[in-house]
Amino acid sequence: MHELSPVPPSGRSARPARRNFLRAGPLLAASLAVPALPAHAQSGAGEHWSATWGAAPAGPPPSASTQSFTSQTLRLVVHTSIGGNRVRVRFSNEMGGTPLRIGAASIAVRSSSSAVLQSTLRPLAFGGQSAITIPAGAPALSDPVELSVPAQADLAISLYLPGSVQATTLHDMALTSSYLSPAGDYTSSIAMPVSRTITSWPFLTEVDVDGPASTLVAIGDSLTDGARSTGNVNRRWPDYLVRRLQGSLGAGGRIGVVNRGISANLLLNDYATALVAGHDVLERFDRDVLATAGVRYLALLIGINDISYSPSSNPIPAADLIAGYRQVIARAHAHGISVIGATLPPWEGFVYYTPAREAVRRAANSWIRNSGEFDAVADIEAALRDPQDPARILPAYDSSDHLHPNDAGYQAIASAFPLAPFVAATTPPLDFLNRY
Repeated sequence: MHELSPVPPSGRSARPARRNFLRAGPLLAASLAVPALPAHAQSGAGEHWSATWGAAPAGPPPSASTQSFTSQTLRLVVHTSIGGNRVRVRFSNEMGGTPLRIGAASIAVRSSSSAVLQSTLRPLAFGGQSAITIPAGAPALSDPVELSVPAQADLAISLYLPGSVQATTLHDMALTSSYLSPAGDYTSSIAMPVSRTITSWPFLTEVDVDGPASTLVAIGDSLTDGARSTGNVNRRWPDYLVRRLQGSLGAGGRIGVVNRGISANLLLNDYATALVAGHDVLERFDRDVLATAGVRYLALLIGINDISYSPSSNPIPAADLIAGYRQVIARAHAHGISVIGATLPPWEGFVYYTPAREAVRRAANSWIRNSGEFDAVADIEAALRDPQDPARILPAYDSSDHLHPNDAGYQAIASAFPLAPFVAATTPPLDFLNRY
């Protein structure tokens, strides 16, 4: 697990009236509609895809901690947000230095542990072929397959890796148990034998389903990745947001939610010695946001690591963070994506807290709340702070490190997101749906 571990140093015009209106949140949700977005190029007649699950690829890890597989099958477990009748899967060798050979792959609805429901098991193909070699630095998208994918269900994606393979591209902190077989191709097995479990997602970055829906991408650091939440029960704040959207908006809650948080990630910088923490948000934006199927919304919760890793007595200026936020907003708006900015949480008592760093956090939060440059604001600080000591996280929400929330705190973060921007999201324009 990589959660804020020490790392060595190495616009659009403001619209405050609209932003403040959307900040009013859930009570206005039933009466608001989202403006139509600009037209986009079509990718294929009748092809309407939205991401139901995703994770941000990172790596390569240090050689001493790189996982190796030898002619084995990975069965990777993921949890959907929305359902559909067809599905496709995105794999990644984007951080790899050599070609990645996938000898066979399949997808199914999981029943329990490493077992799947037999009636749902489907082989995956790539251009009609059962195997594919993904070049170094590239992703690959499977052919669509017919499969009834339920909302909020576990899927098992299995891939057989012939020969010796190193997991140079992965999402390190899955908080979900996946499975590695003994030697052999078990992609078509209902109950796969297990040699060991893993808690990362090698080579897997997205699952898409068909049908009219929009996608929200949540991008950030360990706070979005779900550090210190309970494993195997999906209690990161994006997971809670899925349940809230579907529970509060009914049919209007058909919005795919994709978690692109990476523990220890930054807005402005990355470090050659800690690439498992991912490239910075400005660098990975096109891959992790724009390339997500059906993306229409972006939730941005990032910046506390930029502050934490800067000098304790002379930290990064808030103006640098604000310039980064403005770049994210501008690049998202250029593609018709609405951006919800999230304030940085209270953190007094955390190991990297200093008064000088705290001043930067407060200045950044003031800008996020009051600039009018985001389309909406989720006030995470207000949701988590202790009313008796506002610089600290409420004890009932504190995982014990005074920054990362516990499960109840992550639920409070999800509850802080206004629902207004998502109303009518189930019927986006067809030109938008045909983007991917």
